[in-house]
Amino acid sequence: MLWWILAVVITVVVTIAVLYLRDINRAYERINGKSMVISSPFGDIEFSEGGNVTGDPVLVIHGAGGGYDQGKQIAETVLDEQFRWIIPSRFGYLRSALPEDATWDDQAEAYDFLLDYLGVEQTAVVAMSQGGASALLFAANHPERISSLTCISCGVATLASENQAGADRKGNALKWIFTFDFPYWIISKLFKKQFMGLLGVNKDVIAELTPEQLERLGYFINSMNPVSRRSAGVTFDNREPLPGDRIAAIKAPVLIIHARDDMLQLYHNAEFAAFSIPGAELLSYESGGHLLMIVEEQEIKTRLKNLIIKVNDDLIKRLDNHE
Repeated sequence: MLWWILAVVITVVVTIAVLYLRDINRAYERINGKSMVISSPFGDIEFSEGGNVTGDPVLVIHGAGGGYDQGKQIAETVLDEQFRWIIPSRFGYLRSALPEDATWDDQAEAYDFLLDYLGVEQTAVVAMSQGGASALLFAANHPERISSLTCISCGVATLASENQAGADRKGNALKWIFTFDFPYWIISKLFKKQFMGLLGVNKDVIAELTPEQLERLGYFINSMNPVSRRSAGVTFDNREPLPGDRIAAIKAPVLIIHARDDMLQLYHNAEFAAFSIPGAELLSYESGGHLLMIVEEQEIKTRLKNLIIKVNDDLIKRLDNHE
């Protein structure tokens, strides 16, 4: 009997090891050779491009646990291919450096450096989740470079509340899970629904997802492998304070998109941004959780396209009238 139990245990362990090595090797292959790296005063900056190389530029800023590959998923989900996608890996993610004592302002300056390198004078910006902090400060610090800013489920300001404490606990748990490849892989495989909860998607939202949406959410989670290449970035994200009142300096047109039931970046972030930024528009949804962009993909894509085109058309008209 003991030998039979031992044989079962060995079989299970070997099977898990084989599956893990297969998946993690595929993950490393997926992120290799599909991006570029440039040197900067902030260390290496990794980025990729996509969409239409001659289209209006859009700087896509990924969330926690991301990198240029997550940014590409965001672009594919909410942006039309007529735009030129510029997708950096933020500090500490994949091949982008994490400068000593880095701040969100430093990250914003790194975006400025990247745009100079690419010869892009002005761009629309789309940010998701924890990418919002640096995107908002980029808009505040460099108003001449941003034609519009869209924040999807973004962190903006910290509020002392019981719900915020719960969201902070989720963030701390994710920081631990993102430390090493194997814990993330096994937890996201065996406890997928619970892990979705950590990502700010409650069980009611999960129950309403279509098979296609569930597949895309699963891919989103799986594609965060290998997490060890993102761990430094996740730690930075959880360390730095959110921009808060500084966003009142933003002059560009801003669209805030958020779900009321987002349990990772709470809805007060959207309300704060809409109240603080002059002329900001708030597009809110009753449900959708933190991965709202997957749940409401088509409407968000349409609103984004209309915003970017309208702002660029208005700019052209003003230039023509000035001439």
